[in-house]
Amino acid sequence: QVQLVESGGGSVQAGGSLRLSCAASGYAYRRNCMGWFRQAPGKEREGVALLDADGSIGYADSVKGRFTISQDNAKMTLYLQMNSLKPEDTAMYYCAAEAPYGRIWYLGCRFGYWGQGTQVTVSS
Repeated sequence: QVQLVESGGGSVQAGGSLRLSCAASGYAYRRNCMGWFRQAPGKEREGVALLDADGSIGYADSVKGRFTISQDNAKMTLYLQMNSLKPEDTAMYYCAAEAPYGRIWYLGCRFGYWGQGTQVTVSS
């Protein structure tokens, strides 16, 4: 059974940094896309960053230059380093993994496994 467990969220002031982690288990970690999504109240879930199985990376325009996605294959852990945070980054952040019948597409990958989410709140 696939499990994705996020951690690292919290409350920071604008300009601050946070690092999110996502520990994966029960999953062919290195053979699939992994990504980070976020959802703010009243808004649709949006893709933030993606790490493809071939190592290619993609970011939403709103976070380019501020967020960095990375992974530790030995630990089967995905990270999202978030710098220069803005109030508009406030959202629940979700780790996601590619799945054959996933319903959400992002940058060419189909996501169907989700973590429980971790809240990020940025105050001005």
